[in-house]
Amino acid sequence: MSTPRIALVHERFTDFAGSERVVAQLSQQWPDAPVHAPITLQHDLPPELAQRLHGGALNRYVRGRSGYAHLLPLLPLAMRRLRIPDADVVVASHHAFASQVVHATDAPVVAYVHSPARWVWDADLRRGEAGGALGYAGLSAFAAAFRGPDRQAAARLSTIIANSTEVAGRVQRWWDRTAQVIAPPVDTEFYTPDPDVPREDFFLLAGRLVPYKRPMMAVQAARQAGVRLVVAGEGRARDECERLAGPGTTFVGGVDDAGLRDLYRRCAGLLMPGVEDFGIVPVEAQACGAPVLAIDAGGALDTVVPGVTGALVPSRDLDGEDAVRVWAEALATFDPADFAPARARLHAEGFSRQAFREAMDRAVSAVV
Repeated sequence: MSTPRIALVHERFTDFAGSERVVAQLSQQWPDAPVHAPITLQHDLPPELAQRLHGGALNRYVRGRSGYAHLLPLLPLAMRRLRIPDADVVVASHHAFASQVVHATDAPVVAYVHSPARWVWDADLRRGEAGGALGYAGLSAFAAAFRGPDRQAAARLSTIIANSTEVAGRVQRWWDRTAQVIAPPVDTEFYTPDPDVPREDFFLLAGRLVPYKRPMMAVQAARQAGVRLVVAGEGRARDECERLAGPGTTFVGGVDDAGLRDLYRRCAGLLMPGVEDFGIVPVEAQACGAPVLAIDAGGALDTVVPGVTGALVPSRDLDGEDAVRVWAEALATFDPADFAPARARLHAEGFSRQAFREAMDRAVSAVV
């Protein structure tokens, strides 16, 4: 049997974050596959990925390095007009619009879904992201108009792969489709334990400081519990977090990969108080031997093994003072000695890059 022709599709290359790392692994699995996207600004991309990019019809309209929000109404049409070469299978990395590529090719499309567009289907998320009443009204109108085309494109997908059980549930609710689950790749070769680095008495909160990740609640809980907290990350919620934080909380800003690995290796435990689609950070922490305290919802249900690699904090239905109180109690009673670093590491190895590539290869081969 001849080698199948694969084409890869992504929505935008404006930085190199979690979903772009997924595409990088897909491009390693299929090294001859071209990579298509409407926005192909090649900032910080690996050379072997950057040189295979095609598309970029909207590049000239991006503001600065990554300002693309004003292009949302154009992205569905741009995805439909991508010039996809003859292929046996198209593999699409989907956030919001990539599924529209079903209109640009006759080949079967396998969608790796980071999530159906939450702002299209979830009014609460639109309120948090829209930037005021006018922005919310505009985004709501666009969301209402796009829900039909979104479901129609989903109906034409050959195979849907969700990055977590949480996202598979959204696919079922919003698209009325069944999805198999393949967790995204984690760099378990870089994020490793170091037995020569002792654990310290601080908890770690790492990632973007944005409201839906609930960093404000985390810093208040740390203050109420009287524990040390290190916050690694930047975002629009940082000022509010600093206002609410106690004297035991330290803000170190954005850190590079080596700095983050060092924090994973030294912390008593990682906090993940927000509902994540999947959540790479807690798996990276476990790969370094750190236990995780996470909300009992979202991707944490796939990545944290209660009593083995961490604890799930019962707070999915709590906000405000109630959530702070529950998390403060969890922090005050947490003992890292209850969790074996070797077991956390072993669990994290199941999310390796190789495991991801092999699972995706099996899924695409089934379509061929």
